Amino acid sequence: MNERKTDSEANINIGSERIVSGKKSGGRYRSLKAKITVNTVVMIGLAMVVIQLLYRFVFYGHFANWVVVFLEHTMFRGYDRAYDRALEVYRLTVRDHIEWYYMAGIVLVFAVILWIYLNGFIKYFNRINSGIDALIEENAGDVRLPSELRTVELKINSIKRTLEQRKMDAQLAEQRKNDLIVYLDHDLKTPLTSVIGYLTLLRDEPQISQELRCRYTGIALEKAERLEDLINEFFDITRFNLTSLTLETERINLSRMLEQLISESGPILAEKELRWQTDIAPGIEFAGDANKLARVFDNLIRNAVNYSYAGSEIYFSAQITGGQIRLFIKNHGKTIPADKLEHLFDQFYRVDASRASATGGAGLGLAIAKEIVELHGGTITAESAEESISFLVAFPAD
Repeated sequence: MNERKTDSEANINIGSERIVSGKKSGGRYRSLKAKITVNTVVMIGLAMVVIQLLYRFVFYGHFANWVVVFLEHTMFRGYDRAYDRALEVYRLTVRDHIEWYYMAGIVLVFAVILWIYLNGFIKYFNRINSGIDALIEENAGDVRLPSELRTVELKINSIKRTLEQRKMDAQLAEQRKNDLIVYLDHDLKTPLTSVIGYLTLLRDEPQISQELRCRYTGIALEKAERLEDLINEFFDITRFNLTSLTLETERINLSRMLEQLISESGPILAEKELRWQTDIAPGIEFAGDANKLARVFDNLIRNAVNYSYAGSEIYFSAQITGGQIRLFIKNHGKTIPADKLEHLFDQFYRVDASRASATGGAGLGLAIAKEIVELHGGTITAESAEESISFLVAFPAD
């Protein structure tokens, strides 16, 4: 239900933006309107002048005399009363049908004027088409159009830059994914080799002590679990590229969900001797997809654990304030540089790009978390300063 509401509100906002944009662009086309108006007035005036000249000097002026003289000296040359004969032919073929000739002349003049007039418009379309063609050309530079098409020029250049940016983002994401697959390929072989090595040792050395047997078995199990995590990361990459997220909305007790996730995280906190400090308001309810929201918070908790100094404290609060449900998690760890922080929610991005990093996942956790939060109409932001990392998730309160 929330999803539908968000979509409709988004459509309303987009529609209102288009209306405002349309009103603004109407003012920007003023020079084009002025030029079209001037051209129209000039063409109409030119047509009227040509028609007037046609009327005065062709049909009822010296042109008639020229035609008669021409007939006299060509067709009736040597005949008696040649001029009268030529004049009679002119009267029968032209003068008696002068209205039709006049109408035909008007139609011809307007056809020529219209052809010239439309050519002016076609010039604009040709320039716009050239600009559109430049959208798909590499290194074509900015599109240049006549000054009266300045608004169209700005729009085309804006679209061109947007497409170029999207292409760069897609290439960067693809490169990150490919690099990640190379890293994972290396990481897959490392634990697999260890598992095979230790299991082979246990098989070939039946006389080893129980202590060594337990140690080798534990190492093999640890490497096998790491191998399972890496395989799951491969599946995450495949799912993220081939599927789109959809919500199964229900009414959930957000406070209880967070308390349960925090309680279940005890074992992974104990490994680094971390402690919780929580401030979760009771009875916070929200209409959302419970499984996907649990994935978001679980990812944030695991990030906080992985990037915390050993023996430090993790703070988690959930409150309703200012018409929003605000969830805040903060841990103490190495400060994330600003240039890396701005890419934190990008696909396949890892703060620690080292392939030997035990904490570096596929770089999809926060990207998926952001998508889930935004599908619920919320926002997620990150900050890092003075050896602390914090995430703020905000949803509209029901």
